[in-house]
Amino acid sequence: MSSSAKIQRAILSVTDKTGLADFARQLSNLGIELISTGGTAKLLRGSGITVKDISELTGFPEMLDGRVKTLHPKVHGGILHRRDDPKHAAAVAEHGIQPIDMVVVNLYAFEKTAAKADVSFEELIENIDIGGPSMIRSAAKNFHDVAVVTSPADYNAIAEELKSSNGSLSLETKWRLAQKAFATTAAYDSAIASTLEGIPDISNIKAAQNAAELRSPGQPEAAGPTSPGKFPPVLRLSFSKTLDLRYGENPHQKAAMYSDGSGLGVANARQLQGKELSYNNIVDLAAAWDLAREFDAAAFCAIIKHTNPCGAATGKTLAEAYKRALECDPVSAFGGVIGVNRPIDLEAAEEMHKLFLEVIAAPSFDDAAKAKFASKKNLRLVEVKAAPQKWILKNVSGGILVQDADTRSLQDADLKVVSKRPPTPEETRALLFAWKVCKHVKSNAIVYARDGQTVGVGAGQMSRVDSAKFGALKAQLPLKGTVAASDAFFPFPDGIEEIAKAGATAVIQPGGSQRDAEVIEAADRLGMTMLFTGVRHFRH
Repeated sequence: MSSSAKIQRAILSVTDKTGLADFARQLSNLGIELISTGGTAKLLRGSGITVKDISELTGFPEMLDGRVKTLHPKVHGGILHRRDDPKHAAAVAEHGIQPIDMVVVNLYAFEKTAAKADVSFEELIENIDIGGPSMIRSAAKNFHDVAVVTSPADYNAIAEELKSSNGSLSLETKWRLAQKAFATTAAYDSAIASTLEGIPDISNIKAAQNAAELRSPGQPEAAGPTSPGKFPPVLRLSFSKTLDLRYGENPHQKAAMYSDGSGLGVANARQLQGKELSYNNIVDLAAAWDLAREFDAAAFCAIIKHTNPCGAATGKTLAEAYKRALECDPVSAFGGVIGVNRPIDLEAAEEMHKLFLEVIAAPSFDDAAKAKFASKKNLRLVEVKAAPQKWILKNVSGGILVQDADTRSLQDADLKVVSKRPPTPEETRALLFAWKVCKHVKSNAIVYARDGQTVGVGAGQMSRVDSAKFGALKAQLPLKGTVAASDAFFPFPDGIEEIAKAGATAVIQPGGSQRDAEVIEAADRLGMTMLFTGVRHFRH
């Protein structure tokens, strides 16, 4: 095997040109001949780097609007022939094929194209790369003799190894690059297949069809069913590892985090300070962030413990929202994870600084807030960019469950007053607030609240009446005059009776029980108001 042979000739053809000129210059300085195509060749020449056009190598012009340029025996023969095989050596010599020892290729940005709001079907098809994946696969197959470079992140390490090894790369490096290359083409093909599966009958497609009708599972924006309830016959997923975690949910479990590459959401968040995030931190961070994103009209703060909110509140300022959330359960808040819907300023930072917290997730932190938190070296500050969540995955033995994300918001038409007494304006505001929070509490869920502030949270009990009792038991603030939200219907009147006993005056729930009439009668008997939504929010 010639795994340590000097690299003499490289072909470069990339869409992502990050760092390419510097890398190509280093290759050229090592005496490596550079061959390139189209825009890549133009960039290199503009940077003062000598490069040969692909047409000079093949003796054939680029044609069909660039669809055919590298699909040629002098390209693939140069890549694929085994240097240690006499028959291969004779064949390439007979046909004047020059060896190509390195392939530097990344692909048309199909996923970004598919994610564009105004992409046409024609543009989508034209952004399916043909020559690039072919060269990558050829080089990866012949990794003993050819280095294949698919990511700008690898440029520096490769250049350093070439310099220290007289222009050669180790077999171990070539194998690592080949593994990465095959993973790259697999993910690329998966994204294409998943997107095209979501396209309706081809006879009905118009050239200017909106991308929203074309998307389906695979990647961000193209990473879910094209419409609720429509799932592809084959589910293809592609994520890249971004972080090895110290351990999983428990110390004996190993764990890692993977990203969809969108730059959005919790998996792509930017950590500003603090020690390494743990598996449980990330799970709680996601819960905090998802709840915070339910609110946009006012500043909002959620304090999460074990994925459940132990306090949630709105306020005129973020500092006020935090203090009101903390009042709900200051004991459980110790060591909690915070999610907010506004940039954190100094006033909010000063309040949060007083309590031991694990993670704070926010859209951003101003400089004064970062300076205030700097003394808490272990506190993780995480900036998250909002991302739409299209679907939820859950492992089961032998397979996986997929469902649409629970993004159903309550509409005015959903609300139905079923009690004799209608709610007051204050009760209505409190009920709608409690309903949003209840959606993010583990079922069975009961949330006691006042306007813009949780008072007691009953989460994850095996019976709804126990959740009603537990939520009241946890309350640190007065329960008299509160309202209550339930994520699912009350099967018996006892839950309503328990809520009334706690001091609540109004209830919001989906309805739909066989005993709805008995439950409504209990509310009327107790002088309570009751709203049905017709929407259930189980969170298992």
